[in-house]
Amino acid sequence: MTYFLLILGFLFLIKGADLLVDGSSSLAKRFGISDLVIGLTIVAFGTSAPELLVNIIASIQGASDIGIGNILGSNIANIFLILGVAAIIYPLKIKRSTTWKEIPLNILAAVALFLLANDLLIDKMPESIITRIDGFILILFFIIFMYYTIHLAKSEKNHNEKFQSKSVLVSIIMISVGVVGLALGGKWVVDGAVDIAKMFGLSEALIGLTIVAVGTSLPELATSAVAAYKRNTDIAIGNVVGSNIFNIFWVLGLSAIIKPLPFVPEINTDIIVFLFATILLFVFSFTGTKKHVDRIEGIIFLVCYIAYLVFLVVRG
Repeated sequence: MTYFLLILGFLFLIKGADLLVDGSSSLAKRFGISDLVIGLTIVAFGTSAPELLVNIIASIQGASDIGIGNILGSNIANIFLILGVAAIIYPLKIKRSTTWKEIPLNILAAVALFLLANDLLIDKMPESIITRIDGFILILFFIIFMYYTIHLAKSEKNHNEKFQSKSVLVSIIMISVGVVGLALGGKWVVDGAVDIAKMFGLSEALIGLTIVAVGTSLPELATSAVAAYKRNTDIAIGNVVGSNIFNIFWVLGLSAIIKPLPFVPEINTDIIVFLFATILLFVFSFTGTKKHVDRIEGIIFLVCYIAYLVFLVVRG
């Protein structure tokens, strides 16, 4: 049954991603909203649903290692694994606004998490905890991000003619079914993977940073891969960058409000890796063929991710 759910989960993820990309693009075209804005909001929110689900459950059950590890592991996978695969499928053009605004917001998210989580290191407190106040601060950052995307939606228009525009109702149904498919598929894949991992005696922290992180990032992987295949790089990029912001500001903020999250200092290494991945993405937005994240850079991302996984296994 475990293996059956795992396979079924993958099928739901792939079809859900396909519906979400087509529905979102159609909606963007219908209302004259840019694909980048749709990627940063509707698609990012939809593909972050598994992380939100896992973290709420982890917060309620007090499994903070899985909750925090899931977010950081997912964000690292989003850049190294997902953008790596997407760039290999089709070179990713990064807009100027993404380079100078959305990617720096990812850097801000990493720095904010480091400062809020390290009570022991910064304030010399007995232990480090992401408190409810910290959670509200993260939510405030999220509100600022949403305000920015609303402003972006007003300033950018959609000129993409590659997608057939469907009715608003059909587009919303496609998006809704896609999100449900992604959420169910992500949960089934994670549940199956965790059960299999436990058979081999892996630790909770390692499961959170690897199996659960990759599992909850599968919607982003499926969505960005499909978007790249369909030459819609704005959604591929916006999905990943937006999802990373959602994960820290919204998902982790909400999780801490539900129940404060104890923070293990060793996880600082993973925050640094996420920060490095984001800075590398920023650098790649200026290099490559025609300032795209090209296939060579996509391969570099994948090599970095493999190296990170090896590090996690060695760390235990």
